[in-house]
Amino acid sequence: MGKLIFILGGARSGKSTFALELAKKSGKRVTFIATATPMDSEMKERIRVHKNNRTRDWETIEITKNLDKKIGREKNKLVLIDCLTIYIYHLINLDEKEILNHIRKVIEAIKKSHSEFIVVSNEVGAGIHPNNKLGRYYRDVLGRANQMFAHASDEFYVMFAGIPVDIKKWKKSKR
Repeated sequence: MGKLIFILGGARSGKSTFALELAKKSGKRVTFIATATPMDSEMKERIRVHKNNRTRDWETIEITKNLDKKIGREKNKLVLIDCLTIYIYHLINLDEKEILNHIRKVIEAIKKSHSEFIVVSNEVGAGIHPNNKLGRYYRDVLGRANQMFAHASDEFYVMFAGIPVDIKKWKKSKR
């Protein structure tokens, strides 16, 4: 049964850095799944910086669609997916039901796998309310997808200014 670690945080909260640290400390073979595509020079630079922060012996796969089909084949390794936010951006032309059904399939593939997964995503509900319909739709769909990953996760961290807070451990301590 696959293990799921979910890391959620705002922009520049340290979520990718924390995910990389967890992956490096795991001692496992790592597959890095990158979801971003270089759309402009600023994004190209962000991708370059992210690549330079990875260990060179990691396998890197770029995926923008059909994530569930790829991750179902991973065995006995650690798979770091960075990030769900941009992955859902690639699906935004679908209706909400289709996107969330796809996310369910991704989570099912993770749980059926024989690997450990770290999934990174942005917290978008605490920011400014989008002033257009598409922005609100994207925020709402991503928020629902984040909830699905949080509930399905074995470990769930929220990043605040570079500090990870283990939500599931905190929740257990409050019982």
